[in-house]
Formats: sequence, structure tokens, C-alpha cells
Amino acid sequence: MRTLCASTLIGEFFVVGFAGLVAMKNPDLTQAQVWTVCGVTMLLSVLLCGMLSRPGAVQLGWALQIGLIASGFVVPTMFFLGAVFAGLWWCSVHYGRRIDTIKARWAAQAEAAAPDAA
Repeated sequence: MRTLCASTLIGEFFVVGFAGLVAMKNPDLTQAQVWTVCGVTMLLSVLLCGMLSRPGAVQLGWALQIGLIASGFVVPTMFFLGAVFAGLWWCSVHYGRRIDTIKARWAAQAEAAAPDAA
């Protein structure tokens, strides 16, 4: 699960950076506001890659997805991209857990089939 989720988060890192470039064209926002929000979000996505094995990381990832969708109020394209990444996040979590279960089952079968060397 960690590999799939981390890939999604790294993709979000780049999308948020590009969305920040688009948001700078908004006359109601200062560059400091845009890059503070984008910087925190980008930092969170990278830090979350390293925290995926810890409790609560998946839930924090869901909060990041909600924030990404909500950023559509500033950059309307982000409604679509946020929904796409929320779908990717769901797939990463769902199928990643299935893959982890299958790997654990294979490891248990391989261990049971191996002759005892003791």
C-alpha cells in the first residue's frame, strides 16, 4: 500500500505546485498567501509519504484530498483534479491493502512449504 499511496502523494505534490502558479494570477491573493498554502500542502504531501506506515496516515491523506478538492474555489480546475486524485487515493488504499494481504498469504505459504533446517 505504501508504494501506491506514496506515488499518488508525489503526483499531488507536483499538481499543487502547478496550481500555485495558476493561483498567482488571481488578483485577490498575494504571492505570500499562495505559496504559504501551497508550500504547506506540498510539504505535507511529501512528509505523508514517509508516515504511511503509521496510524492515522491514511486519514490524514483523506484530509489532504478534501483540501485539494476545496482548492477548486481558488483554481476551478482543481475541482476536477482534486476529484481525480481522491479517486487515485481510494484506489491506492483499497488495492494496496489487497496487495499487502496477498503478499502476506504468499509469504505464509512459502514459509509453510519450506523444509525446516533445524
